[in-house]
Amino acid sequence: MIREDLNSGVVLVVDDYPLNLKFLCASLSRAKYEVLVAQTGESALEIAVSQQPELIVLDIRMPEMDGYEVCRQLKASPVTRDIPVIFMTALSETDNKVKGLKLGAADYITKPIHPEEALSRIQTHLSVRRLTLLLEEQIKYLQQEINRRKQVEEQLRQVNTLLEQRVEERTTELLAVNTQLKQEIQHRQEIEEALIREKELAQITLESIGDGVITTDQCGKIDYLNPIAEQLTGWKNEAVRGQSLSQVLTIIDEITREPLENPVQRVLSQADIVHLSDHTLLISRDGTEYAIEDSAAPIQDRQGQIQGVVVVFRDVTQSRLLSRQLSWQASHDHLTGLLNRQAFEQKIQAAITLTQTEEQHYVFCFLDLDKFKQVNDSCGHPAGDELLRQVTALLQTRVRAADCLARLGGDEFGLLLHGCSLCDGQEVAETVRKLIQDFRFNWEDKVFSIGVSIGLVKIDADTSNVASIFGAADAACYAAKARGRNCIHVYQIEDHELIQRQQERQWITEIDQALSKNRFHLYVQKIIPLQKITNPREHYEVLLRLVDETGNVVPPMAFLPTAERYDLMFKIDQWVVNNFLECYQQLKNQAEDSLKNYLYMINLSESSIKNQEFIEFLKVQLTPDKIPNQTLCFEIPETVAIASLSQTIEFTQTLKQLGCSCAIDHFGGGMSSLTYLKHLSLDYLKIDGSFVKEIHRNKVEYAVLESVNKIGHAMGLKTIAEFIEQDTSIELLREIGVDFAQGYSINQPQPLR
Repeated sequence: MIREDLNSGVVLVVDDYPLNLKFLCASLSRAKYEVLVAQTGESALEIAVSQQPELIVLDIRMPEMDGYEVCRQLKASPVTRDIPVIFMTALSETDNKVKGLKLGAADYITKPIHPEEALSRIQTHLSVRRLTLLLEEQIKYLQQEINRRKQVEEQLRQVNTLLEQRVEERTTELLAVNTQLKQEIQHRQEIEEALIREKELAQITLESIGDGVITTDQCGKIDYLNPIAEQLTGWKNEAVRGQSLSQVLTIIDEITREPLENPVQRVLSQADIVHLSDHTLLISRDGTEYAIEDSAAPIQDRQGQIQGVVVVFRDVTQSRLLSRQLSWQASHDHLTGLLNRQAFEQKIQAAITLTQTEEQHYVFCFLDLDKFKQVNDSCGHPAGDELLRQVTALLQTRVRAADCLARLGGDEFGLLLHGCSLCDGQEVAETVRKLIQDFRFNWEDKVFSIGVSIGLVKIDADTSNVASIFGAADAACYAAKARGRNCIHVYQIEDHELIQRQQERQWITEIDQALSKNRFHLYVQKIIPLQKITNPREHYEVLLRLVDETGNVVPPMAFLPTAERYDLMFKIDQWVVNNFLECYQQLKNQAEDSLKNYLYMINLSESSIKNQEFIEFLKVQLTPDKIPNQTLCFEIPETVAIASLSQTIEFTQTLKQLGCSCAIDHFGGGMSSLTYLKHLSLDYLKIDGSFVKEIHRNKVEYAVLESVNKIGHAMGLKTIAEFIEQDTSIELLREIGVDFAQGYSINQPQPLR
């Protein structure tokens, strides 16, 4: 029997110290506990097994067998392992307490013992012990009750089994009769449930899809509109059920604006799927127009009989608009709104095709604006763009509806004149030329007058392809520019001027490719001293060569005239300076001796000398870390010095400030006046080769050269004789007193690297 009084019970107290035993036993006795006493671990184990106390109070520090070992053996025995153990200890270290708890102790009491605390802990663990035992008794009772009930249930099951057997015997015939009926009912229920599920799924699908859906009966009367159909038509399902589809679905042709045939009637008559045209517009109830793609299909039963029609359509307004925008952008110039080059080439191809099958004539005008670069460079790209827009608007006022105007790129336009003879085309081109010539472009506080160069080409049955037409028109326009700009040139097959311009155009392309692909190469030709010089320096002239795609070296006079004519020398001069500085760094790294005793002479063109941008370019490039500036000498053609004296003076002064030397090249060709020499900051005078060639057999040439040399020396300049082709000339030049000589008989040009 489990005790309910917490102030009673059997407690075993184990301690080797009599005073502690006495004190604790007295406290427990006063609290009405039955106390058992043991002073050793061995006696404590014997009493615990024999007396089965409800709780053990165990001292940790005991001789022979300490409290830890006693607790370990108590918990190891099935007889005593459930008895709660409370340790008594004077130790306060956490590790000792944890050790006791790990061995299975329920609690601990610290010494000196406080009666109230000890009794409270003992009562608590006795309560837990008794409640645990009570719970175990309850569990045992419940288990017995469960077993009893199982027995009763088994008896009931047996009775029910007997009853079921009797009922089964009596209802066998009824079940046999009703079995087929149940199967039929179940089958019908399954069919109905499947139909309901399918209907619900179809309803959800119709209401969820992004397409409009309208169903009709076999007479074309509306049965159903899904939400998208309601939204696009502007009608509600309940309001239009039973009405004709044509009253709800109003569709027209987007291009002609004509009504389109009711698709339901076509399906009912053809018994097949019907697709509407790609240009269908749906007019909503409120007048809103939607671009749609749709189809109509018959609804058929199992026997193939038409029960109605389903019309499915989707809103493609945005995609159709986007498609048109993309199509427009693919064929038009975004800045001017005109056809672009690709679309214009298609128009040219169509014109060529028509000339092959019909007696049609066309004229292609290739327009290139003059002075457009001037506007772009001085005012910026926004001004250039605005100029192109205004010119476009101006041209459109003179273009017929049958003609075609396009922007081909940059400041180039194309005009295709339909059904036009070459003579009439020239009149149109002249009208356009005057129109643009009279036009004034205003930008901020500046006013610009421009012009246009026009190349004309006839398109007839002899025209081969688009590329040939464009090539001819481009060449004709190029020839118009070469004649002074703002004029018209008509393409003719045997046009010698055009052939020359085409050759020049080829050289321009070749030069551009040489600049972009580094197909220019630098050569040097040695200049030798003719007189004894203190601390002599080695002199070289830097020469330019072009290597074509086949690897052949092209001499400069083959391409430089074209480069000078079409303002390409500025880029070439920049290339020469940049690449010479790169080569110089490599030579300096490879040279065993210093290059400070070397002088390299570089030729400059008129366009570079007159261009302030080139001066700024030199200031940036010619820094001491790249090259000692006394290593460079820049050659200026005499004709440039005479024609642009003030600019040449400024240019030579700038070079002097940078530490460079200056030379007049080809001196003698412009000797109508020599006063200009006094104003230039020069170091060298390069005597024109025309005087040098004949000095060995022409006394006049000898005298002229002698005079030129004296003039140079009088001005403190060193003289250099160019184009020495015979050894006999060297002695004569030395006799005259010329300082240096240069020519193929002295040294052949060699690659700089």
